[in-house]
Amino acid sequence: MIAMETIEKLSREKLPKITVLAGEDLGQYSQAKEKFLKQIGFDSSDLTYSYFDMSETDYQDAELDLESMPFFADEKVVIFDHFADMTTAKKSYLDEKALKRLENYLQSPVETTRLVLMASGKLDGKRRLVKLLKRDALVLEANSLKDTELRTYFQKQAHQEGLTFDKGVFEELLVKSSFDFSDIQKNLAFLKEYKTEGNISSQDITEAIPKSLQDNIFDMTQLLLRGQIQDVRELVHDLRLQGEDEIKLIAVMLGQFRTYLQVKLLSAQGKSEQQIVSSLSDYLSRKVNLFQVRYAIRDSRHLSVVFLKTTIKTLVETDYQIKTGTLDKDYLLDLALLKIASNS
Repeated sequence: MIAMETIEKLSREKLPKITVLAGEDLGQYSQAKEKFLKQIGFDSSDLTYSYFDMSETDYQDAELDLESMPFFADEKVVIFDHFADMTTAKKSYLDEKALKRLENYLQSPVETTRLVLMASGKLDGKRRLVKLLKRDALVLEANSLKDTELRTYFQKQAHQEGLTFDKGVFEELLVKSSFDFSDIQKNLAFLKEYKTEGNISSQDITEAIPKSLQDNIFDMTQLLLRGQIQDVRELVHDLRLQGEDEIKLIAVMLGQFRTYLQVKLLSAQGKSEQQIVSSLSDYLSRKVNLFQVRYAIRDSRHLSVVFLKTTIKTLVETDYQIKTGTLDKDYLLDLALLKIASNS
């Protein structure tokens, strides 16, 4: 069960003596934290809750509250937020003596206190503190989910929201959201607002969900390949007005064309989609999504290896020229786009 599903079943009455909320997936962690505080009924004005930002609080002050008896109820909830001492982050707000006192508390917590420790980031399993927490606490980690977990969770959420999808459109939503937890959540909200009844179609995805930078770069690439230079210039102009920098645009384009080249070369070796996913995941040291590979194979089918290599070389050289201040960056990007279009 993923962290969000566990949180949805929590309440203040069901809180154990010690709860930990952490996670490397910052978007998911942020939503999990918000959901958790809502589930336990946190109210900063309620004196049965004590909240401490550990990046700004002296542990001795928090410790006094942690170990004291509640005055206004049978139990109280004490929250240590931004508690980086339990993560792999190179931050430490507690000195050795304070850390030891907290470890002692964890081994014998006050019966009437419910302690919550929260921090974004990966729990540091090498620390004695974390070993104690994993042994005795409810540990909720908002880490990156497998594609199947994402799909199952959001299909369930979509059903609860009354959203139904045409065949294949839910997968399109996941790809559009880059299989990112917070982006999927946000885009589902857009769809719910946009489509009040009936199945959600591919057209609804296009119309309801704002385009990301990656979407715009993909559109720009397609325009380039069709030689529609004026349309490309207008799109680049719009992106500049939105605050997108030339170097960032080049970086996204490079990522796109490199993916095209990689899947092209691997496909030429006779590898299947799954084998390409596995090879790229090993090469990039991160999980590559099957649907991203599938779309890259489709979109690069008509592109030659020579063209892709030339395009990548052009973009790399342009990136270097911009960073070294060789010429005006607007001119250099426009020149690179013209070169790519002329080679397509």
